[in-house]
Amino acid sequence: MKVAIAQNNYHVGNFESNTNKIVLQIKRAKEQGAQLIVFSELAVCGYPPLDLLEQQGFIEKAEKAINDILLHTTGITAIVGAPGINNSEEGKKLYNSAYVIANGEIRKVIHKSLLPTYDIFDEYRYFEPSEDNEVVEIEGTKVAITICEDLWDEQPIDQPFAQSRLYKHAPMRKLMAHSPEIIINIAASPFSHNQEYKRRDILRRNASTYNLPLIYVNQVGANTNIIFDGNSKVVNSRGEIVTQLKRFEEDFQFVETSVINQMKITDFNLDDTNIRQIHNALVLGISDYFTKTGFKKALLGLSGGIDSAVVAALACRALGAENVHGLLMPSEFSSDHSVNDAELLAQRLGMTYDIVPIKDIYTSTNNALAPVFPENTFDITEENIQARIRGMLLMAYSNKYGNMLLNTSNKSEAAVGYSTLYGDSNGGLSSIGDLYKKQVYALAEFINSEKEFIPYNTINKEPSAELRPDQQDSDSLPPYYVLDSILFEYIERKQSPKEVISMGFKRSDVEKIVRLVNISEHKRYQFPPILRVSSKSFGEGRRFPIVAKYDF
Repeated sequence: MKVAIAQNNYHVGNFESNTNKIVLQIKRAKEQGAQLIVFSELAVCGYPPLDLLEQQGFIEKAEKAINDILLHTTGITAIVGAPGINNSEEGKKLYNSAYVIANGEIRKVIHKSLLPTYDIFDEYRYFEPSEDNEVVEIEGTKVAITICEDLWDEQPIDQPFAQSRLYKHAPMRKLMAHSPEIIINIAASPFSHNQEYKRRDILRRNASTYNLPLIYVNQVGANTNIIFDGNSKVVNSRGEIVTQLKRFEEDFQFVETSVINQMKITDFNLDDTNIRQIHNALVLGISDYFTKTGFKKALLGLSGGIDSAVVAALACRALGAENVHGLLMPSEFSSDHSVNDAELLAQRLGMTYDIVPIKDIYTSTNNALAPVFPENTFDITEENIQARIRGMLLMAYSNKYGNMLLNTSNKSEAAVGYSTLYGDSNGGLSSIGDLYKKQVYALAEFINSEKEFIPYNTINKEPSAELRPDQQDSDSLPPYYVLDSILFEYIERKQSPKEVISMGFKRSDVEKIVRLVNISEHKRYQFPPILRVSSKSFGEGRRFPIVAKYDF
């Protein structure tokens, strides 16, 4: 059976665009003699649709889209992901489904069994899990159709105190009772910098365990803060990858099922799945966020520091330098080299910029507050005033010209609250808010690997907010190599302070950092959407109460 694999970039709720892509690729598959074409999970509506699933009109449009697609399936079978209706009087009203359609009819609707509710996922909020497991015969071949998580039954629970396995049953074990000849898995599996290793292992293990070839079709593109890398695959029955589609791009390939086990095995290199893939993911995330929200131009504050330099470079690559503008807003505490570094960066990238000094505004603000602050002593209040003046100027420019403001805070700063609400925490999108400081430096080096876009001095100088004389980040925080290591253990690995201390970190550093993380939750609640590239990003992937006592 000749199968077409359609790896598409879908837009949540944009039924017209999504349907057009599906129809065009069905026609393409038919023209080239395919008997089956496979699309990804919830392709009709895009993933994740979240509470749009609770809107009747949204579900009606999804049903209409399936009916429109039906009209184009003469002579071919299509597997299309879409919400399915639960007609039972019990349970949730929807399923996460795979529609098997052919010759203008819905032949079968397969429902997802395992519904993830961890990290960024909350599928059980909307969908009823399926208890039925049956194969579908397509062109004389018995096909086990699974939906994303249905192959992840053996994954461990990501909690140090939990049971070893997350799910109690395995859909594929039940499907094996019906003697399938091939597995097809449609997915919307988000990118994180270590996800591809896990995904390859899951797919290869399923293929070899059940001694069946496997076709895996993933979504590509970004919807809000979640990025999908595509990377669809074909795996032979020995668990060896024989075909892999592009990363971070739409792709379309054919495979003949009868020869999967005879196909040449290719060693798909994983060496570039870290910083290169983070770079590609962020460029795609920025590009899709602007495209899908309708914004054309970006704005950011250029400080001469590493964070704003990396964001500027990413934005120029995602949107084109002609669509990125920077504001340099020096104060009386800004060093000459910071202004020079920021200007040099903008010139090398080819973006436009303006210099708007804030000294007079800062002086005027202090004068206005003098009757309220009679002691007139300089402290963090005056530091935050500067940050908020800059935030105000950036938002004024955004209002005037329609540029979306890009936030330039990194994950290390967001974790410990090293930012000013309504100042440098402003923005419509946080593009590096899931990168620790050491990763920001690595990304800067990668950006400069072919040409020095980011000035050497920006990368090598001591980090500073420059909000008071001779200020350095190390005045308030441990060195970033220490800070980032402690944060990783506490946030990503969910280790307790006691466990982190037992790893050899200073008790005073651990206790200080953990306290800062815990008391800064209110700041993170007010952050812009953060592009997710790690296994534990701030936002819906890490949900902590603001009003809580942390004494563990």
